[in-house]
Amino acid sequence: MAVGRRHGRGAHAVHDVRRSDGRAVRIPHPPRSPGTCRGGRVMGSVHASARGVHVRSAERALSVGTWLIVSGAMLYSVLTVTPLMADHTVPSWRWTAPILPLVVDAAVVIVVRLDSVLARLGGQGGRWPVVLRWMTGAMTLALNTAASALAKDLVGVAVHAVAPLLLIVTAETGLAYRRAITSALDDLDQRQTAEREQAAQRAREDAERRAREREEREERRRREEREHAAQLAREQREHEAALAREQAEREERRAAEEARREMERTASERAERERREREREHQERAREQAARKAREEAERKRRERALREQEEQRREHEWRERERAALLDAAPVSEKLGEDEARRVVSAAFDVGLSVREAASACGWSVGWVSSRYAEHRGNQAVAA
Repeated sequence: MAVGRRHGRGAHAVHDVRRSDGRAVRIPHPPRSPGTCRGGRVMGSVHASARGVHVRSAERALSVGTWLIVSGAMLYSVLTVTPLMADHTVPSWRWTAPILPLVVDAAVVIVVRLDSVLARLGGQGGRWPVVLRWMTGAMTLALNTAASALAKDLVGVAVHAVAPLLLIVTAETGLAYRRAITSALDDLDQRQTAEREQAAQRAREDAERRAREREEREERRRREEREHAAQLAREQREHEAALAREQAEREERRAAEEARREMERTASERAERERREREREHQERAREQAARKAREEAERKRRERALREQEEQRREHEWRERERAALLDAAPVSEKLGEDEARRVVSAAFDVGLSVREAASACGWSVGWVSSRYAEHRGNQAVAA
């Protein structure tokens, strides 16, 4: 006997069926047909497409009508303003009379065309396009009514003002219409985009639902396979457990043997390491003793060298003092000494710090020659430094 219970609603409804052995099986409920929802979506898309067609048709009608009015107003303006310009131009330049209305009409074309492009793109040109639009409209109105106004013909002014005024109002109205149409088209595109996204979302949800149902069926099949395999696995596990126990016993014995060998190896390595440490300490002490002896020997040699240098400096100082005393005590020579003897005397005088004149009187040579030798000695000292 099976007892069923329904869970969920709509396309995701399922039944729980309990079998006679007490286990529950969940069966998906057949989903309802989505024809009604799909039909509503189709009708909404048709209405949106129809609205888009009507909006674009209205935009084309507005564009055609605007350009018809602009073209007619341009032609009428050229035909009306050209005689006025011819009357107010010197006879030799009357052939330039159509230039001014053509320039004004070209400005009108620029304003109308660029306003339509900006309105379609949803942009704003700022203040100067408005100034240009009203300025060209005012110029067209003034040029078309000037001849009648000068003749004080009010009926002519009214008649000639129709086309310029219609052009001005059409430019402003067309701009407003185009902005409204652009806004309507943007809204329509946004709605269509939203509808497409919703349709894609619904399609993804349907695909996910089918995937879940397929997964549930696969899960039931896998569960039954697992239950069947579990029985076989229990028997296999019992057999494997017996083998595992035997294997574990063998592993324990092998692990104990490996642990014993590891302990022996560790003890041997520790003894070897301690021996190497003792040898390294002995070598370090020997190196330290050798380094200490080398430092002591170097210090002894440095002290001996310092003593020798001091002794040499003392002897040199005594020799210089004796030389200085001999030079100071010596009377000036009456005739020049030989060049080698004179150079020796000048060198000694330079070393003991005698002046150039004292050295010159001591050797009998001129002050200039002695000054040159002093310069040589100073140069030699600078090079040595």
